[in-house]
Amino acid sequence: MHAQLDMLDTISLQEILSRARGAFVGLAVGDSLGAPVEFMTTHEIKARHGILNEIVGGGWLRLKPGQVTDDTQMSLCIARAVIAAQGWSLRGIADHFAQWMKSKPIDVGDTCRKGIRNYMLKGEMEAPYNQWGAGNGACMRMLPVALFTLGDDDLLARFAVEQAHLTHNNALSDAACIYFGRLIHLALAGQPKTALRLELEGLFTQCDNFRFEPYRGLASGYVVDTLQTVFHYFFRTADFESCLIGVVNQGGDADTTGAIAGMLAGAHYGMENIPKKWLKKMDRMVLAEVTELAEKLVRLSPLAARS
Repeated sequence: MHAQLDMLDTISLQEILSRARGAFVGLAVGDSLGAPVEFMTTHEIKARHGILNEIVGGGWLRLKPGQVTDDTQMSLCIARAVIAAQGWSLRGIADHFAQWMKSKPIDVGDTCRKGIRNYMLKGEMEAPYNQWGAGNGACMRMLPVALFTLGDDDLLARFAVEQAHLTHNNALSDAACIYFGRLIHLALAGQPKTALRLELEGLFTQCDNFRFEPYRGLASGYVVDTLQTVFHYFFRTADFESCLIGVVNQGGDADTTGAIAGMLAGAHYGMENIPKKWLKKMDRMVLAEVTELAEKLVRLSPLAARS
């Protein structure tokens, strides 16, 4: 068990639940805020929006304001599967992914599509290793895994990789999922940013290319670019809103960088610091479900079992 998780004993379950709700709502908000500028450059965003700081909808997917994309939807698939099984069920998660893809969602990443199709056609729950498969599609859906494994770092590492390998079988993606899960655990425990920054040294030792100082300004779907963008803005801003605005205005894969930044900033700053003006624009049913699932996942976790 990771030493960091002893810190969870110093914080009340009620505060952890509040932070967990903030993380899942933050994911959805970041997804919805960033989606309209997905695939745009910083210059294109500036020309069209000045600074994008409202949930506006539109973009290449022609979204309604407050509508979410695959980042939130795949996270919901994992959360629903775990709650339905009242425990970890990789097959349940794969089945939920398959049902979701059959529903013709508004967007599915190429690597996710291939992995889910592989399961649907062959029943295989591990995509083949792919040296080019270091996209951000496994990391973007890590929040339910982090909530469900709260209190047990070994379970976090195991389940992070299992869910990742349904679609993304790549060492960089694996490391990103594990370490991002650890950051979520620290944030849920109310640890300061200095503790989160220290945790990242382990990631940099393992995979030096995740270092984000100096920041290169890339925000593509490559998981290294994604996390560098999230880390850069998370550690240099002082509130949820500034972090998310910085991330999505970087453009590129803005729905996913927004979703990943939203879950981390939501866990760190808490539900009460997510701007009300953004919450008002969100899909009511999505907000209600992510709020409910966040709490249920934490209550199934090893931490809650110890409480």
